[in-house]
Amino acid sequence: MRKRKVITIAGMPGAGKGLVSEPGRAQGIPVLICGDVIREETKRRGLPLTPENMGTVMLAIRREEGPAVVAERLVPKIATSRAPIVIVEGVRSMAEVEALRRDHMVTIVAVHASPETRYKRLIKRGRSDDPKSWEEFQERDSRELSVGIGNTVALAQELLVNEGSFQDMRAASKRVISKVTRK
Repeated sequence: MRKRKVITIAGMPGAGKGLVSEPGRAQGIPVLICGDVIREETKRRGLPLTPENMGTVMLAIRREEGPAVVAERLVPKIATSRAPIVIVEGVRSMAEVEALRRDHMVTIVAVHASPETRYKRLIKRGRSDDPKSWEEFQERDSRELSVGIGNTVALAQELLVNEGSFQDMRAASKRVISKVTRK
């Protein structure tokens, strides 16, 4: 297997991970989304994509198959990619990062935004698995933190704070993706 450069993007729900990965996608870099693994598994189990079901499945597959299961399910997709660089959006734990590091050169890019900012974004986004109340939002944050996302953000090589304008974040994301792809 050929070693690839893997840029992982970590951040709490609503922080702006998709915005950070966008410049790479625009350059033709494949973007694999960890949340899609959970969505696929939730559907496979015959469950509707609700915040409760997605959270339950996210914790269940980690219990059943180990803390790196999401990254391990993406490894074959990375292996079949012809691209020298791949972005993995939404890593949640250092176990996932380490699973990717077994075969690839990994850089962690973290994106942070305050809980209030993230909550407003998620309500506006309105995806079926997004929280519908502040209480659901807090439950989701607790779940995310319980799998180790805080450690992943803390150990990132690059950190972006997404509290300003969309244009400022887009420009910062372009700079960071450009910097990381040149390394």
